[in-house]
Amino acid sequence: MASSEGITTLTVDCLCKGNTYPIDVPTSKLPLAGYMCHCNKCRHMTGGLYSPHIILPAPQSAVSFAGLSEYPFSDNANSYFCPTCSTPLFFNWQREQTKLWGIMVGALQNDPGDLVKFTTNAYVSDTIDGGASMWLRKPNTDDSEARRFEERSTGPEIPPDWPAVSSFTGYEKKLEDEVPVRCLCNGVRFVMKRGNYEGNTKDELPWFIDPKTHKQIANFCACDSCRLFSGVDIFNWTYAELNHITCSDGTPLPGHVKGLKELVDSKDPSIGTLKYYTSRSDVQRYFCEVCSGSIFYAVDSRPEHVDVAIGAIEASDGARAEGLLSWDFGNVMQSVDADGGWRENLMKRVKEESEWWRIERGYPKNWRRAQREEKEKAKEKYTDN
Repeated sequence: MASSEGITTLTVDCLCKGNTYPIDVPTSKLPLAGYMCHCNKCRHMTGGLYSPHIILPAPQSAVSFAGLSEYPFSDNANSYFCPTCSTPLFFNWQREQTKLWGIMVGALQNDPGDLVKFTTNAYVSDTIDGGASMWLRKPNTDDSEARRFEERSTGPEIPPDWPAVSSFTGYEKKLEDEVPVRCLCNGVRFVMKRGNYEGNTKDELPWFIDPKTHKQIANFCACDSCRLFSGVDIFNWTYAELNHITCSDGTPLPGHVKGLKELVDSKDPSIGTLKYYTSRSDVQRYFCEVCSGSIFYAVDSRPEHVDVAIGAIEASDGARAEGLLSWDFGNVMQSVDADGGWRENLMKRVKEESEWWRIERGYPKNWRRAQREEKEKAKEKYTDN
């Protein structure tokens, strides 16, 4: 980030670094107002639990969208993303091109300073259970609130106690045994099924299965790669065995990541518009090549499992899919990637708010977190001795 004579240059880029955009904004306009949308469309477009945007106080002519893929998000709005790595970068409203356009906040570089102030959680009613808005109420350095609205910020505001605690599925209760996983345009459609682990000992369970409830873990990731892949500052993943995922027509996926990659390489029609980007020699990030929706993360060292984007899941009890998932509240993985930049405080706030929310609801600590803390205590005790 550079500043001179009342102008601050922000930088927007994608995961593969094939697209980098310097954008000049008046320094007097900082921090820029951030808008977090929780609507069904945004969740399936990013794969995250929400979609963070900034409307830019600069002419759209300052940036060329040439070379980016365009997707008609609605009758009025378009999104623009990198066709190679899927990073959602820009959006605009076609009827007001000279007034309203902006960037996905996750694509903004993590420069130091107070660059973004989140003011709004919109379309929260779409989530059914409040989704990520439950830990995004006070995400700002100055402790100011990002107000929650049923739909647009010009409409009804949501009460602080919505939704009622009694409406949550909760930690132990299970609901459906399978859920759709899809992108926004429906070019990618899968079904994820709950594994049957009855009779398995704790040591026999996959590492991502809660020993008490047999639900799949759900976590928070703040690494730069996931942020840029999705355009979302804090991304939420769960995990599944590949043999528990089928195509929407019932065709099973291969039971290993090599087979999944081969399906995409051969353009097998069963996997629709699924594409992948090799973000590391042993990592494939899967997304929809039409609408950019993030779907899977695969790494060669875990050949029988994939990470599944929680925002792509459609569960009957809401965006958090508590009937299927066991959440690791109070922990944000790879938050160190935000250190020294404007996102550092956001990570701290989300850790604190999600932990407070867990305690208020009476949910236990996630079992993996409890294991980590026990190891840390044992290490401290050994060091003290």
